Amino acid sequence: MRERARDVLKRLALCAGVSAALAVTTAGAMAQSSLPAPGPTVEAIKKRGELICGVDAGIPGFAFQDSAGKWKGFDVAYCRAIAAAVLGDPEKVKYVGLTAKVRFTVLQAGEIDVLIRDSTLTFSRDVQLGLTEVAINFYAGQGFMVRKSLGVKEASELNGATLCMVTGATLELNIADYARAKGVTINSLLFEKTEEAFAAAEAGRCDGYTDDTGSLAAARSTMKVPDDWVILSTVISKEPLGIHVRDGDERWRDVTFWVDAALKEAEESGVTKANADDLKTTSKNPFVMRLLGSEGDFGKLLGLDPEWALRAIKADGNYAEIYDAYFGPKALGLPRALNNLWTNGGLHYPLPFR
Repeated sequence: MRERARDVLKRLALCAGVSAALAVTTAGAMAQSSLPAPGPTVEAIKKRGELICGVDAGIPGFAFQDSAGKWKGFDVAYCRAIAAAVLGDPEKVKYVGLTAKVRFTVLQAGEIDVLIRDSTLTFSRDVQLGLTEVAINFYAGQGFMVRKSLGVKEASELNGATLCMVTGATLELNIADYARAKGVTINSLLFEKTEEAFAAAEAGRCDGYTDDTGSLAAARSTMKVPDDWVILSTVISKEPLGIHVRDGDERWRDVTFWVDAALKEAEESGVTKANADDLKTTSKNPFVMRLLGSEGDFGKLLGLDPEWALRAIKADGNYAEIYDAYFGPKALGLPRALNNLWTNGGLHYPLPFR
């Protein structure tokens, strides 16, 4: 009995020693992870003095150049927010306009730092392409825009129709799946660039245009007589669009993820481009204080300074301000719907700053 008791005591002592060692190791790892570590991508961006951001080659709403050649758009605003957070200046961005066909190859090759180009986050892109899908910044679904003169109300009535679309996206597969499920034939006319597909639809080379819902609003706005076209209520897929970076740099993934979260948290907390500076010094809301850098060490943990999120918000505003500027009533008139915050019936649910 005594020997058995001694064995039990030895085992307990051994377990206690292992637990203590694990606790020390864990504490050391946590301390190490809290040290400023910007990571190789941020270091390269700072050395270069410029963020290289992959965007759409040109589509109203998401990314386009105005008459003066200045880049604008929802995705462009995200590029500006990231540049402001990392470099302190939203203007320090080199924009690379990319077609759907080459966008991921260019990111894989290291020719851009981040891809923010109305691109769907999918299983195969995450697992097969060596890319990290960071965050969803726009919820969409593949829909259809057709001439009103067709008298079509639903996509299932498009049997025998030909639709213009861009190649290199998920559109072709979605159409093929939908047509097979409905027992109809829908033909495709493919183009490298969206503006080419828009022009073909306008010229009558196809019966309509198919793309995600945000792009449909853009397409309709470019037609000579927008009222001649109708966007059908049918949506045949889930298209969560968002930010892509290369695998292998977790800190860069963290920076881009939390810039997105900061823009959404700013909307939820009432922080705008106009009041951000004032709230930094006057707000007593802990979430706002941490967000804007007046409390906590959140910037340091990302390898950035305390005002990284403040600058990101001041670049073009919070999420609502950015959406309204390019898709709101005075722009393309696309209702926010799923792109509302969770508090307003949408799907955007920013992680808390704590």
